[in-house]
Amino acid sequence: MARQFNKISFNQFSQDTGLNIKEYNEYPIPKRSTFHSAGYDFSLLDDITILPGEIKKIPTGIKVQMENDEVLLIFIRSSLGFKYNLRMCNQVGIIDSDYYNNEENEGHIFIKLQNEGEKTVTLKKGEHIVQGIFIKYLMTDNDDLLQVKRTGGFGSTNKEG
Repeated sequence: MARQFNKISFNQFSQDTGLNIKEYNEYPIPKRSTFHSAGYDFSLLDDITILPGEIKKIPTGIKVQMENDEVLLIFIRSSLGFKYNLRMCNQVGIIDSDYYNNEENEGHIFIKLQNEGEKTVTLKKGEHIVQGIFIKYLMTDNDDLLQVKRTGGFGSTNKEG
């Protein structure tokens, strides 16, 4: 299996963002900024303004495919925390390998930011807001090898079967 970022379908993109085909064709896939960068930078699809105390759910237009024993961790770019006192509402995003192409939203990765500062923050289209880092993970020797298949998006693994 390949480890790669993909765009969600145009239909999912249009539904989740309200943006058009031109904007769909133009936004970039996450990439590293330097040879030794650990993180893949995610860019804003459109300008956003976040008022003090406000929370914004931000679509990325991106889904990610990876090996079964990997996870993509999403972190806010340190400059946004230092300069503007922005934070991710869940602190660290955890994207499981089986989130890819789920029935609910194709595996569309969203970011939820909160402005904990005292000033309104405006971020521009194309600006890098978060970075994703791939990590291999281990399981316990006595792990219950679950055969449950993910069918939903956010919070779907917390549902009783």
